[in-house]
Amino acid sequence: MTLKILAFGDLHGDTSLAEKLAKQADDQKVDLVVLCGDITHFENSTDGLIGPFVQRNKKVILVPGNHESLATADFLATLYNVKNIHGYSVRYENVGFFGCGGANIGIAQIDEDEIHSILTQGFEKIKYLDKKVMVTHVHPEGSLMEKFTDIFPGSTGVRRAIDALQPDFLLCSHVHEAEGIEEMIGHTKVINVGKKGKIIDL
Repeated sequence: MTLKILAFGDLHGDTSLAEKLAKQADDQKVDLVVLCGDITHFENSTDGLIGPFVQRNKKVILVPGNHESLATADFLATLYNVKNIHGYSVRYENVGFFGCGGANIGIAQIDEDEIHSILTQGFEKIKYLDKKVMVTHVHPEGSLMEKFTDIFPGSTGVRRAIDALQPDFLLCSHVHEAEGIEEMIGHTKVINVGKKGKIIDL
């Protein structure tokens, strides 16, 4: 059985975009919605960003970006009864998702060793599953996405986790100019899902 997901990031507080994506999730009958961080715009408002998906009875998992703190991501997860997988993992059908939010810059800055450690910790609980999906906000070092920005360096922690854990997918966002870019790093398909989002059959 396949699992159909809608993955996106970089909403930056855009409620009309959230509504549009929620409608797409409903129309396409996706099983799961995955938010790759930067849900808010510097935490200015959290209203109307998760609600449109929950109102349509969609399962949602998320990680924070560099525009919101872990506390804000936890607040949203608790308020809407969805899952923040920063440092955790979840299973849907035969697919395991594990994640690390934040980035190597911004208000939710995390150390590269901590990024690697958090991803390794989450992976341990779902490594037995057929398919494994890593969810981050920041892109890996040495990826094509790095060529689209002089401002945001790729994460060495994410790259080390890809090399060591070899998940089937890495879903990220962060570099707006690299939206939609897909590449293979070893055995891992890396996708910058961007704010337009990407429907993926797992």
